This record gives sequence, structure tokens and C-alpha cells, in this order.
Amino acid sequence: MQTKKFGDSGPQVSVIGQGTWYLDRGDRKAAVAALKRGIDAGMTHIDTAEMYGDAELVIADAMSGRRDELFLVSKVLPSNASRRGTITACERSLKRLKTDRLDCYLLHWRGTTPLAETVAAFDELIAAGKIRAWGVSNFDTEDLDELLDVAGEGTIACNQVLYHLQERAIEHAVIPWCEQHGVAVVAYSPFGHNDFPAPSSKAGTVLQSIAQAHKATPRQVALSFLTRLPSVLAIPKASNADHAAENAAAGKLKLSAEELAALDAAFPRGPKPRSLPML
Repeated sequence: MQTKKFGDSGPQVSVIGQGTWYLDRGDRKAAVAALKRGIDAGMTHIDTAEMYGDAELVIADAMSGRRDELFLVSKVLPSNASRRGTITACERSLKRLKTDRLDCYLLHWRGTTPLAETVAAFDELIAAGKIRAWGVSNFDTEDLDELLDVAGEGTIACNQVLYHLQERAIEHAVIPWCEQHGVAVVAYSPFGHNDFPAPSSKAGTVLQSIAQAHKATPRQVALSFLTRLPSVLAIPKASNADHAAENAAAGKLKLSAEELAALDAAFPRGPKPRSLPML
């Protein structure tokens, strides 16, 4: 598994991690097995959120006895992101995860609470040893500019955003902003949301051809393409152990410049949108 530095001052983290949205809605035993298989295969970056139902409880079962191997991330809802609310939400997540700290804690999306309040809570949590770093999710460049004014350079660990082959909007401004300021970009829903390219589609045939050349799967090729830039990591979800192993294998796949160019042409990023796409 390849690793990348998580922002300018963060640790080395697996380039392919494990997302857990909806993980609690299927077979719990299979979900725990998927997470364990992923960890065994090097996907030690695990992402969750208080919004994800019982996902934190599933993760607690999967990582029992292995906490020190992991880079563990959770998120606070905007409705809970006041100074006191953020601290309470974090402590609740820690209890559900059965751990004493998070490696990174994120504001799930921009809400109405002043950013200064949330940042103050993050700083307090760092001082207490309950989190090691903090970041955000679903922030466009205007929000990031405002956050930078509040928190200062070198404080924002990551921005977690929607990014897949058919939704490349963040390449216009968000990724360049994050690269300029040493912020890791974490791609959520890297296979899209029930709209992964069909094998019979024009673009899908390009994906299939490259996958066959590497004896890989189209999803592995997609993950390799999305994480081609130094700042970008991805957190696909897997609901069973075989899918987890498939995702992990993408962390070793290297695409040539010609293959990257072919995918770029097959899945054009399109014009810059008026607002940041999100799920």
C-alpha cells in the first residue's frame, strides 16, 4: 500500500482508506470482516462520522486491539459545531469508538456556527489530547479562505470532498488551493453514488481496457487515477471482505502517463461549477 503525508505536517497515511457511510445498514458481521480485511491489506485510514448511524460502533468492533495501527477520522455535524457542542460530540464519538483519541476530527460541512467557535473547540480538543489534528469536509475555496483567516496557515489538515471520475469539479480550484496551503484532499464516494461508468459506455470501455492491461478491475483503475496527485487520498467503502481487498489492491497500481491522459480524455472534468458538488 502506498502512503502519502496527510497535509504538510501530518503522518504518512494509506493512500486508499476505508469509508463507512451506510456501513451500518447491512450485515454487521460482514461489515466488521470488511474493515478487518482492509486493515490487514494496509487500508489503515478509516473515516467515519457521528452522522453515519452505528458506523462508529462497527468500527470499534473491527479495530479492537489494533487502534495504534490506524489513522482514525470522525466528523461533527454543523448543528453540533458550537464550541461546547463540538467537544461534546467528539467525546461521544470517542466513547462509541472505544478509543481515547482521534487522529483527525472534521467539521462535516459549513453550517451557521461561526468558524471561530468550532476552531476554538478543535484547539481545546488538541490540547486535551483527544484529537491530533482537525480539518473540514465539503468546503469550497471561499469557505477555505475564511477558515484560513480564522485559524492561520498550517492548521487545516484536510478537506474531504466529493470526487470521482464523473465529478471532477474540485480539480478547478479546490485541489490547487489545498496544494498551495499544504492541506490533504480526501476523496469521498470515489466510485460515485450508484453511477459508476457502465462497461458498455464509451468512457467505460476505456476504463475496461486499461484495467485489462494491468490485470486489474475498473474500480482499481478509477482509484489509481483519482489519487494520481500528491495531495489526494481516497476512502472507498466496502461492504464485504472481497471488496475491501479489491480496493486495497488499487494502492499498488501505477498508471502510465498515456493511461492517465486517456482517462482524462474519457472523463473530462468539465467547466467550473458555481458551487461545490456534494452528497
